[in-house]
Amino acid sequence: MSDPLLIRPRPPRSSVIALLKSQGLPVSDLTDAHLEHFFYAGDDGSPSGLVGLEIYNSVVLLRSLVVAESVRSQGLGSALVHHAEQFAESHKIRSIYLLTTTAETFFSRLGYRRLDRAQAPTSIARTPEFSQLCPATSAFMCKSLQPNG
Repeated sequence: MSDPLLIRPRPPRSSVIALLKSQGLPVSDLTDAHLEHFFYAGDDGSPSGLVGLEIYNSVVLLRSLVVAESVRSQGLGSALVHHAEQFAESHKIRSIYLLTTTAETFFSRLGYRRLDRAQAPTSIARTPEFSQLCPATSAFMCKSLQPNG
């Protein structure tokens, strides 16, 4: 079995779909291009957690953070978000946005703040996740980053 906190890029598509579906998260808009900026921990065939980024110039949508129930409360979710943030910073991203229906408290602890949906940058507002897949009642959150260099 893989090190549960070793985070790797580009999980197998079938594993992403299976884990997201098992937790009721959207998958209908995922393409192979999305998986280029997805990261995962655990086994290839059965990841224990994953997170994805959709990059739009200087902003990014953090999406699909999921941790298998069997390994929750062990720091994997925080490690995945931290890894995604470091990746974004290394690509000179200034802000990370996300939508959540269940994890607002978790993301608040990581420095994200709630925003009104009307404050979404156009590139984020046009994403299927923002405009179609996540309910209007979802918390819309943001974290500003300090890009390197």
